[in-house]
Amino acid sequence: MTRIADLLAKGPSWSFEFFPPKTAEGLVALDSAITGLSALEPSFVSVTYGALGATRDTTRDLVIRVNEEQSFPAMPHLTCVGHTRAELLELLESYRVGAVENILALAGDPPADGSDPGGDFVYATELIDLIREVGDFSVGVAAFPEVHPRSPNRAMDRRFLAKKLAQADFAVSQFFFQADHYRQLVEELADLGCNTPVIPGVMPFVNVAGTRRMAAMNGSEIPAALQEQLDAVDGDPEATRRLGVQVASSLVAELLDIGVPGVHLYALNRADSIQEIYNALGLRG
Repeated sequence: MTRIADLLAKGPSWSFEFFPPKTAEGLVALDSAITGLSALEPSFVSVTYGALGATRDTTRDLVIRVNEEQSFPAMPHLTCVGHTRAELLELLESYRVGAVENILALAGDPPADGSDPGGDFVYATELIDLIREVGDFSVGVAAFPEVHPRSPNRAMDRRFLAKKLAQADFAVSQFFFQADHYRQLVEELADLGCNTPVIPGVMPFVNVAGTRRMAAMNGSEIPAALQEQLDAVDGDPEATRRLGVQVASSLVAELLDIGVPGVHLYALNRADSIQEIYNALGLRG
C-alpha cells in the first residue's frame, strides 16, 4: 500500500470519499461506484465513520477489502468522541494488522441532544497521539475553511488548527462553495508558520435539502446566487445532480489555478457525477 504523505510529496493527489452503506443494495451500489471510479486511477479513497462509531465494523471491513482489491489505498475516517481508549486501540490494531497505512483522525460530533457521549477522548489531537502509539500510520485531520462551527472565534480556530496540523501529515477540508474560503485558510495558516498540506474537499451535491442541511451543520456558506439555482432545481433530482457537477467543476478549476496539493471529491457512493467532473475538466476518463 501507499502512505498519503508520500503521495502528496510527489505532486497533487486526486481522491474520492465514500460512506458505509446500510443495506445490501447499498453495498452493491457502492461496489459498482468503486469499480467505475477505479478507471480514473485515484491517488486514494476514504471511507467515513458513523457518529459515535455507528459504522465501525462496516467502515473497517470496507477499507480493508478496498486495500486488498484495488491498486489505490483506502483511508478510514476515525472519530474518538464516545469511544474508550481500549475500543480505539482494538480498532487501530486491526488496521495495523490489516496493512492499512492511512487514517483520518477526527474528534467527532457529540450527541445532538446534548447528552454526555462518554468515552476517554475529546479532541482529535488526543486521537493522533494514540494512533502514533499503535503504528507508523500517515495521519490526516479535518480543516474547516469557514471556521469550525464550535470555534469561539476565527483567530482561535486557526491557532487550534495549526497546532493540530503540526501533529499530522495532511488535512482534508470540509466542503465549501467559494475558492476564496480555501485561499484565506491557507494564508492564515501560513501566517502562523503552518505549511502542512490541506486538501480541499469538494461536494458535487445531488439533493437540495440535504445540501442545505449539511451546509448549516458545518458552517458552509451557500452564496445567494447558488441558493437561487438550488431553488430552481429543487424537486428535480437529475437537474440537481447536473447543477452539482457544474458547481463542483467550476470550483475545482479555480482551486487548481491556486495550486492546491490535491482535490478530494465526495463521491456520495456513485460514479456518474465524478466522471462528468473529470470530463468537464479534461482529465483522464
